[in-house]
Amino acid sequence: MTPWTLARGIPRRAASAVAAAFAFVALTAVAQPQRGGTLNWLVNPVPSSIVPLTTTAGGNAEIGPKIVEGLLTYDYDLKPKPLLATAWSQSKDGLQYTFTLRKGVKWHDGRDFTSADVAFSILTLKQVHPRGRGTFANVVEVKTSDPYTAVIVLSKPAPFLLTALAATESPIVPKHLYEGTDIAASKYNSAPVGTGPFVFKEWVQGSHIILERNPNYWDKPKPYLDRVVVRFVLDAAARAAALESGAADLASSGIPLSDVERFKKLPGIDVDARISPYLGSHQQIYFNLDTPALQKLEVRRAIAQAIDVNAFAKTVWYGYGTPSASPIGKGISRYHDASIQPYPFNPKAAETALDAAGFKRGAGGASGTRLKLRVLYNPFQERRAADFVRQSLGRIGIDAAIESYDFATYVNKAYTERAFDITLESLTNLFDPTVGVQRVFWSKNFKVGLPFSNAAHYVNPEVDRLLEAAAVEVDEGKRRQLFIDFQQIVHRDIPSIELGANPVITVAAKKVRDYAPTGEHIRGSFADLHFQQPQP
Repeated sequence: MTPWTLARGIPRRAASAVAAAFAFVALTAVAQPQRGGTLNWLVNPVPSSIVPLTTTAGGNAEIGPKIVEGLLTYDYDLKPKPLLATAWSQSKDGLQYTFTLRKGVKWHDGRDFTSADVAFSILTLKQVHPRGRGTFANVVEVKTSDPYTAVIVLSKPAPFLLTALAATESPIVPKHLYEGTDIAASKYNSAPVGTGPFVFKEWVQGSHIILERNPNYWDKPKPYLDRVVVRFVLDAAARAAALESGAADLASSGIPLSDVERFKKLPGIDVDARISPYLGSHQQIYFNLDTPALQKLEVRRAIAQAIDVNAFAKTVWYGYGTPSASPIGKGISRYHDASIQPYPFNPKAAETALDAAGFKRGAGGASGTRLKLRVLYNPFQERRAADFVRQSLGRIGIDAAIESYDFATYVNKAYTERAFDITLESLTNLFDPTVGVQRVFWSKNFKVGLPFSNAAHYVNPEVDRLLEAAAVEVDEGKRRQLFIDFQQIVHRDIPSIELGANPVITVAAKKVRDYAPTGEHIRGSFADLHFQQPQP
């Protein structure tokens, strides 16, 4: 039946209204994403678990949020949006956050989601999550007056807390499956039960993970996909081949940077260079300040002068990154100190400084060598980055020997054995400096065996004071100034050479739509992801 036949015999104005209504329904039908399909998604590296609860290493911070959810999600300005919490408020003194929880949400095993799960999860994150120890350090209790109200009570303000509640950072897990167990060894870390749009089906080690559509998801008609198949392809060239052939639909770990321009011209491919504001991509070079030669500021400054960070960005990053000389990168613009610039590239001045410091050419044994240093690199940085550093230091007489390891061995070498002099790291800024940056420069966060912490073993009491003050300062202007002062001191002390935001290239088939509608980007839920239907 058409709007015309339905409207026959009724007044013209009414007929127009009926026709408009049908037109609206037709447009809505076209706009509504179609359900169905299997997404073939390439992820690197292979994670040790799926839920980012006890570790965030590897791909679990990407895979987990498809299954488990957080209280909130965020837009690209990091403004909070409802997820498991539908409303929230903060007390004037900053010591209480009250969350109204979504009703009717079910765990994948059929149990009801309640405030008890929230209380258990927050207190568990405080104990076992690598950053949760800091994020939730001021949490003294989580009150649950009813099944749909959770009140986080703090001993001191935590101005970053409301931004820390995404699934990728603070997943809410089922109390009834975790309580009374060894959290770190729980089977549900690798075979999770969540509230999210996809249900865990299987993990075949060395091959794939399968997630299936949650038919009881609270946000109907989402999700639109029937299935997500996660495959682990470690080689960037192999990922590129799979994407180009159509064997893969999406790769969040990207392709060789040398292929980006060619991929941009492929008719069936979208290249996405957006950087997640929630992740806050950032890379850096850390000095091991327990190495005697590197305890001398003039030696660290000489090395900084020998590395042309702008040339690094152009050659290693192919010009796709965003260089920044400050430990708080440009992605956190409200706290970033744009006045801080790289130490001027000046190899001659570097050589003069090394001479004055007592490291003359030939002092390292070999002809023309001043000293020898061990160089590590996190596999999240390319080998080409380490080669660039080695060549730069070689020009001023430093023999930089690169040691290459897989990810797990690297973490052990850098943070447990501390068997390095310089390491190229990839410690993201994340969504707030207290969470992403403080861990790197706070002396109290140096602990042998603690991954992604104070790798340099940097100690400065004034920096500690500034970081600790910023962590509890609720006045935004004062907090910004504390972080500005912190950046200035770190830049003078040179425990690191900051490189800036490394390029993060996501490649998707053009038919893949809405895979990153939130600020978590690829670490979001995929609830909105759908395949664009072929045009008739």
